[in-house]
Amino acid sequence: MKSKILIIGACGQIGSELTFKLRALYGDANVIASDINYSNLEIVNAGIFEIVDAQNYESIKSCVEKHKIDTIYLMAAMLSATGEKYPMKAWDLNVESLFHVLNLGRAKFVKKIFWPSSIAVFGPTTPKEFTPQYTIMEPTTVYGITKQVGERWCEYYNKKYGVDVRSLRYPGIISWKTLPGGGTTDYAVEIYHKAITHGNYECFLAEDTELPMMFMDDAIKATVDIMKAPKDAVKIRSSYNLSAISFTPKQIAESIKAQMPDFKITYAPDYRQEIANSWPKNINDSYARQDWKWKHQFNLEAITNEMLLQLDKKYNQPTENSN
Repeated sequence: MKSKILIIGACGQIGSELTFKLRALYGDANVIASDINYSNLEIVNAGIFEIVDAQNYESIKSCVEKHKIDTIYLMAAMLSATGEKYPMKAWDLNVESLFHVLNLGRAKFVKKIFWPSSIAVFGPTTPKEFTPQYTIMEPTTVYGITKQVGERWCEYYNKKYGVDVRSLRYPGIISWKTLPGGGTTDYAVEIYHKAITHGNYECFLAEDTELPMMFMDDAIKATVDIMKAPKDAVKIRSSYNLSAISFTPKQIAESIKAQMPDFKITYAPDYRQEIANSWPKNINDSYARQDWKWKHQFNLEAITNEMLLQLDKKYNQPTENSN
């Protein structure tokens, strides 16, 4: 019998693309998308969709029972930059929702849980080069604090109650399909959009700010891979370091200029610079590569090629009245 999957936060940047991937793998009838509202009509109209409040245990439990769910992907969260504006809301959403899902696992309503962590768990005291799996974690953002706390609870529920919860520390995610959702690494998505629509971009990070990044296809692949892995292969139950490539705004601009020589970039660092400064430059994800054979596919050149190709189609496609 196929798994019945519930995605909470399916209208978000990662959740929306994960929904389409899981439906392609397991069938539309076996993947239920859910969110707090109908903000993404492409997801709402593409298959089974339910309104679910991630902060309400009964709301989640009702949907789980209705659709006989055995696997939950909890993708609802308030991201780093937005979380700094609304700290208590970020805490409530990011932590309460995890408790609800973990408790559903403890009560045996569901068998398997995916919960995303982030490089935001690290802080200014963390080694910035080749950041190890086990290291100092003193996050200085609300988002990072919620993710660090979440990691501890995931491991606790696994050891104490046997809950099969799996997690990845996502780096910055780059996608052409969905717009950014309030993260510090959003510049790496915005820059491609502005390159196509305006030919220039004002970056909110300094030109030499190196951060770990990943193309959405690789992030989805990693998520699917860890959930497919045999239970005994998933040895880390807090969250796995996950890495693909690292680059700076200057390097991404140069990769765009290789195809669009007239593209121009300026720099006006804002409050997000301080957040970025607290994060690692690159990540050691050797445990993920060893335990469940993680391997990324996209380098910077491949990301730029795909982003510019797809966004050019999106913004410059001919209208019905074009000759």
